[in-house]
Amino acid sequence: MPKPRHRTLASPGRRRFLAGLGSLVLAAGLGLQASAVGASLDPPRLRENMQRLYGQSGLAVLEEWFSLLDRLAGAELRTQLREVNDFFNRRVLWVDDDLNWGPGDYWATPLETMGQGKGDCEDYSIAKYVTLKQLGVPGERLRMIYVRARIGRSRITQAHMVLGYYATPGAEPLLLDNLVPTITPASQRTDLDPLFSFNSSGLWAGASTESRADPLARLSRWRRVIDRMHRQGFI
Repeated sequence: MPKPRHRTLASPGRRRFLAGLGSLVLAAGLGLQASAVGASLDPPRLRENMQRLYGQSGLAVLEEWFSLLDRLAGAELRTQLREVNDFFNRRVLWVDDDLNWGPGDYWATPLETMGQGKGDCEDYSIAKYVTLKQLGVPGERLRMIYVRARIGRSRITQAHMVLGYYATPGAEPLLLDNLVPTITPASQRTDLDPLFSFNSSGLWAGASTESRADPLARLSRWRRVIDRMHRQGFI
């Protein structure tokens, strides 16, 4: 992808990105919060499930993840964001769902992503989101952002997901992405066009009909992955 150009906080790039995310259109009262991801773990159950599903190699990665949580507990926010981003970008190989899970759009839990050692953009974003929540980053400051990503200098785009950190609800997010190793403000990612964002508390979408139809269908996948997380030991 081309090198992102620097934009100021008042730039058209920042306004475009924030406008693309629109306003809250679905909130906790409509059923998301009931199955929200908490900030606690059941380590014995996580170890048991990882051993059963992925054997010793998966268990080794899980122990690395536990060590990461211990090391970053109480660290500065920027350190937490950077190291969590690096942990998954370095240990997870990008693979399309069709090759990893078979036909269909499968959203993996962090345990499945670490066990497989492979995943696509949704899997990276979910794993980073859950990890940062475990470190105490407030869930309302994190959103998974669904975008259209332009490929190189062409007009070709593809569906993509990144994780955004918001210092305040209306702030420009910092983006954690498996395609770009450094964490950057959204206005510098001129290759991305946002469509909607969500977390365990709500859904934000733009004004267009197209951008609203897609996220509502995807929320069922988000609920299913949360349910599996609870069963695996993320509580």
